[in-house]
Amino acid sequence: MADIQIRYFQNTDGHAKIGIPVKKFKCIGANPPHDHPHIYLDMGKNNNIVCPYCSTNYTLNTQINNNETLPPNCNVEN
Repeated sequence: MADIQIRYFQNTDGHAKIGIPVKKFKCIGANPPHDHPHIYLDMGKNNNIVCPYCSTNYTLNTQINNNETLPPNCNVEN
């Protein structure tokens, strides 16, 4: 079975929308200790999804590299 790494993203700065390079990921809210329960999100056939805990709108952006977000610094090392 393939070893698939699920990416984690956070929204410590309170952005309304974050562009990410993947459709399946975990949202943790803000950086710990101010995080919410880590929730797995899957955009499915859509190109965006809203986190039910922090209301961040995550949008698929295929123009950015795998380790980037728009705005920057919303990646979490896991």
